Amino acid sequence: MKKASTSNIVRLSHILEKEYGTISWYPRRNAIDELVYTILSQHTSDINSERAFDNLMSRFDSIEAISNANVSDIEQSIKTAGLHKIKAVRIKEVLNIIHNKIGGFDLSFLSEMPLGDAKSWLKSLPGIGPKTAAIVLCFSFGMPAMPVDTHIYRVSRRLRLIGPKVSADKAHDLMEKIVPPDGIFPFHMYLIQHGRKVCKALKPKCGDCVVALLCPSRLKIS
Repeated sequence: MKKASTSNIVRLSHILEKEYGTISWYPRRNAIDELVYTILSQHTSDINSERAFDNLMSRFDSIEAISNANVSDIEQSIKTAGLHKIKAVRIKEVLNIIHNKIGGFDLSFLSEMPLGDAKSWLKSLPGIGPKTAAIVLCFSFGMPAMPVDTHIYRVSRRLRLIGPKVSADKAHDLMEKIVPPDGIFPFHMYLIQHGRKVCKALKPKCGDCVVALLCPSRLKIS
């Protein structure tokens, strides 16, 4: 695969769909919950972030209660997420800014905005980068925003969907340009699964890879 194109993406997606099954979009959480969860998920595992989110939501009655809580109380609830002191401050700060901006915590208005404007609004919040913004818009609203995590970044570079010098932050916009809008969510999920199970950071299983023949990196790392 010399240069990434939409046709390449469609071909890859079809192969990965046969391997991992059909994946359809569904709203995982409402947007404000997704935003809080994604802050917790930074630099930790899904298991730890899920546990921290569940602890946080069970301790406080609502997002509004979290925004009004003492930082120390938030810290105690999210210890399993790691970096709990930093994340507690960030969560409270972000929630307070949102409340000051819109008078509440309903982010559904973002779904009515052009994608670029919705991403810019979220990225204006402290500590919210392109990945977090894309996750909220994609997972909560089904908008064609492409979150690029460490697995997607690795697999995309190996497949030459993005260049070797492209940063993770810039990869989001580049991937959105070549992945069909209605295929962004499943392709995102396929690449994560493939990165976890086959195209691992260390000792990738090229011999078991269903897209190996399309991968220009195969001969270099196998």
